[in-house]
Amino acid sequence: MKQTDDERGAATGAGPEIPHVPGAIRRAIRQARPFRTPSQEALIGILVAAERLRRNVTLVVEPYGVSYQQYNVLRILRGAQPDPLATLEIGSRMIETTPGVTRLLDRLEEKGWVERKRCTEDRRQVHCRITPAGLDLLAELDPLVERLDERIGEVLPPDQMQTFLTLLNEVIEACDAPAFAESSEEGTA
Repeated sequence: MKQTDDERGAATGAGPEIPHVPGAIRRAIRQARPFRTPSQEALIGILVAAERLRRNVTLVVEPYGVSYQQYNVLRILRGAQPDPLATLEIGSRMIETTPGVTRLLDRLEEKGWVERKRCTEDRRQVHCRITPAGLDLLAELDPLVERLDERIGEVLPPDQMQTFLTLLNEVIEACDAPAFAESSEEGTA
């Protein structure tokens, strides 16, 4: 009797094989030739998926007068409540690093969504908090962004989602490792 891919995966402990959608990544970037390696395809695929997801979040939040990065800052500040966060700490927690955290905070403060106070112990630091108006904005946006979360959840069944999350975490850990950064820098020398 012939084993199916799912049965073989279960026998090896690897779980069911995740189907590969041939060409979806190449179609997204209009590339005719195959990728040089599977890892190159994975890298490009992660970047394409991240951009598509970012664009969808942007389409949800921009009608409310908030950019994707401002939305990220507001969520960071809401998560830190009741404690304030220093500007540098906000920058370190952002999904996309940006040198313009102060400008982001300026705009959020102008709109009444964030308040800032200079730290009395260290005048170089500025502590930031989300305001009630900022919390109200996020409360309006939460169900809309949650719909995006749910749509992502519909793409993969729960067991595959867990495998996907495990793999994403491994890639993120590898990218954060010093050896990864050193090998990336070697190519630029």
